[in-house]
Amino acid sequence: MHFTPSLGRGRYLRALTDSGYIYRTWAMARPLWALCRQYSSLRQVTFLLITLLLAIFGYGYWRQKSQIHKSELIRASVASEGKHRLRDTQLSKLIYPQPSVLTPTRRDVIVLTSWLAPIVWEGTFNIGILNKQFQLQNDTIGLTVFALRNHTVYLEQFLRSADTFFMVGYRVNFYVFTDQPHAVPRLPLRDERKVITFQIPSFEHSLDNSMQRMKFISVYSKQRLREEVAYLVCSDVDVTFQNAVGVEILSPLFATLHLSFYMSNREVFRYERRPKSQAYIPKDEGDFYYTGSLFGGSVAEIHRLTAACHQMIVTDKSNNIEALWHDESYLNKYLLYHKPTKILSSEYMFNKKMAFERWVSDHLNLFSLIRNAKILELPEKRHADT
Repeated sequence: MHFTPSLGRGRYLRALTDSGYIYRTWAMARPLWALCRQYSSLRQVTFLLITLLLAIFGYGYWRQKSQIHKSELIRASVASEGKHRLRDTQLSKLIYPQPSVLTPTRRDVIVLTSWLAPIVWEGTFNIGILNKQFQLQNDTIGLTVFALRNHTVYLEQFLRSADTFFMVGYRVNFYVFTDQPHAVPRLPLRDERKVITFQIPSFEHSLDNSMQRMKFISVYSKQRLREEVAYLVCSDVDVTFQNAVGVEILSPLFATLHLSFYMSNREVFRYERRPKSQAYIPKDEGDFYYTGSLFGGSVAEIHRLTAACHQMIVTDKSNNIEALWHDESYLNKYLLYHKPTKILSSEYMFNKKMAFERWVSDHLNLFSLIRNAKILELPEKRHADT
């Protein structure tokens, strides 16, 4: 039945009622409505069950994780307390004379720089105290050495002496950079020590071979070494360790005094004096002259040093300039404006021939100052590639 406007809405509804149209429609819709209600209730019940199950499992998971986290915190707390108790116990057992400002450890040598960096000589430190401190850090120390072309002949003596005297009691990685991996000797080493070999190219020109040390230390310290060691010590290969070299040398950035220029005026230092070179240092500047044979520090600091020196080398090379003393010149330029936090005395890179020459030329008896030569430079050998 269709709505007729002339009848009016009220009369139209009464007509629908009288005809039974609404009742028949409701009778048809009731089963559908009941089904919808039943389906809706089922969905609600299913949703509630799923929600309840998720809540139960979620609570169980959270409770388990909470207990695990709590257990880890307890273990960490116990370990931390144990570590501090260990520190207190170990340090309390040390017996040594009380330091006194009025009685310096050495009166015959310089022991402190103007920027308050200590200069390490035999007799200026207590290795027992230092070992207790560094052992708690549980660090691994890296020692880098480059053996290219005929310089591989020095490797066996270097590694044997280093294993005997270098960082005894600590984990050490000996990093050997060479163009001849087969020439690296296989030696029995102390526990927790290993030799890691990196193959790199060599060049005909000895200058290129010496200068690429900065490049490769920079690259490897950024990519790999920072994940393996806390400190890097960089040494020449033609040296031998003859006395203990321990944690007294470690610092964020350390350098070593060159024996030939100890107590000399800076005007005679063999700095690069040509203004066109990146290594240029004027005659009225300079603190000490450092040897390129031994330097080191934290991996981050050594990366910054070697990256800066390598960049200076590249710049000079592009301008056809070779620094007077190769990578040593760039090292001294860097350390002039980035002061080392510790300086090693010439005991850590001693050369008997140089000491004798200073005695003859300057009447300076360096032998009387060197109480305990730690590392000796070996006599220079003539090679076909030099």
